[in-house]
Amino acid sequence: MRPKGSAAVLEARRHRALRLLDQGRSLNEVSRLLECAPSSVMRWRDTREAGGEEALRVRFSPGRPPKLDARERRRLVRLLLRGTRAHGYATDLWTTTRVARVIFREFRVRYHRAHVGRLLHGLGWSVQKPERRALERNEERIEHWKREAWPRIKKKPRGWAPTSSSSTSRASS
Repeated sequence: MRPKGSAAVLEARRHRALRLLDQGRSLNEVSRLLECAPSSVMRWRDTREAGGEEALRVRFSPGRPPKLDARERRRLVRLLLRGTRAHGYATDLWTTTRVARVIFREFRVRYHRAHVGRLLHGLGWSVQKPERRALERNEERIEHWKREAWPRIKKKPRGWAPTSSSSTSRASS
């Protein structure tokens, strides 16, 4: 696995390893000094011999190409903005599973639901948690209860009384 650091830092590390080799140090000694594997030092040495100093440059590691290109991702955003009901769902809640199904239906590309979350994040979408409220909720009745019933049943302080900080009862003293 590639160590962390900018391209310049990684290239400097390779050049330092090769300078140490040129000074007559062994592969194992160089690898100990740089805290890397001897096989890495050997690979850098062989790369320099085959392609010169230019071959030691750090190259971009792109990873796997995306399954959806930029145009398809823009189309996906437009599809999602139409809402879930436009895609046949009964509730207005996008889940990663639902988005994965829409992607498969529209683009014939399979995404795991965990990766859909990363894809959506990359598109500027964020996780939203809906408020959980009963469909039968009546805001007016709730406000009335808070104004009328709650003050009537709420416990009221009985006035000042000294309290004991002792954890034992008086009878046990």
